[in-house]
Amino acid sequence: MADHAKNIARCKRLIPPLSPELHKGQAGRVGVVGGSKDYSGAPYFASMTTLRIGADLAHVICEPAAGSIIKTYSPDLIVHTDLNDKLSEEEITEVFKGILPRLHTLVIGPGLGRDKHMQLAARIAIKLARENDLYLVLDADALFLVQSDPSVVKGYKRAVLTPNVVEFQRLAEACHIDPSLDPSELAGALARALDGPTLVQKGRADRITNGHETLVSEVTGSSRRCGGQGDVLSGAVGTFLAWGKNYEERDAKNDADPIKPHEITLLAAYAASSLTRTASRLTFAKHKRAMQTGEMLGFVGEAFEDVFGADATADEGASTTGVVDKLVTAIKGSL
Repeated sequence: MADHAKNIARCKRLIPPLSPELHKGQAGRVGVVGGSKDYSGAPYFASMTTLRIGADLAHVICEPAAGSIIKTYSPDLIVHTDLNDKLSEEEITEVFKGILPRLHTLVIGPGLGRDKHMQLAARIAIKLARENDLYLVLDADALFLVQSDPSVVKGYKRAVLTPNVVEFQRLAEACHIDPSLDPSELAGALARALDGPTLVQKGRADRITNGHETLVSEVTGSSRRCGGQGDVLSGAVGTFLAWGKNYEERDAKNDADPIKPHEITLLAAYAASSLTRTASRLTFAKHKRAMQTGEMLGFVGEAFEDVFGADATADEGASTTGVVDKLVTAIKGSL
């Protein structure tokens, strides 16, 4: 518990204040690349999680068939229905070049599918993100791309991979990791083989490692494994990475004990794991075996306060003075 408290205290330093000094977009602009003809729920869960945690803007970049559905789920999402199967590689590149400058971080994989043009879109998005030093989260079928070609992320320190048990095994095989290693050493070995990305090995405890440093998230969750919880995690990681980028630009230079660049991916993943596990526990307490991931979204805000404390949700611009009192004061001041 001491390590957990220490880790959370450090994670909290990435969270931007709810301050009247900030304008729309400064508290996080996250893009989700995913959503295909067969999968529209996953990118919704990931992108809505970012907003529920406190990101300002969430973009979904997807196939037209998925986009028309996702738009009906929530008017809060900015949905780009550009990734149709008729686009050339050059045209897909132009799509991302028009969107990526608006973002702090990119989550690739939820609902992506394995169709050739969507896998190509993921490859192009990763390449452009690397060229622009964007933080990346790779999940689901983006991990299928990495499994097929580890070089797409090898050496990139601003990437976080979030494989489940099966995805982890396939990645380990693709990177020729010795399966006889102690289970506690496998994640570190895989991270070192990828030489840069941070890995979240999901399981009874989430093992988060860049191959050199490791954090273990053991926050109590629930044993209900309804589909979609991994999308909540990837959206949460994306949000904290966006805040990490803002921290680098906003606070790091003036911080007496700055969070180092290599720590941001570790802390973002730890914070997201703690929050997702807590949201799962709270949702199960309410819905028991009937719980679904859509209901889990409604507990993300409560989980955020549970993990990071009420001070992390406080509005610095709020005042105990009512609106009427403020108006009276202003009128008196003008007399």
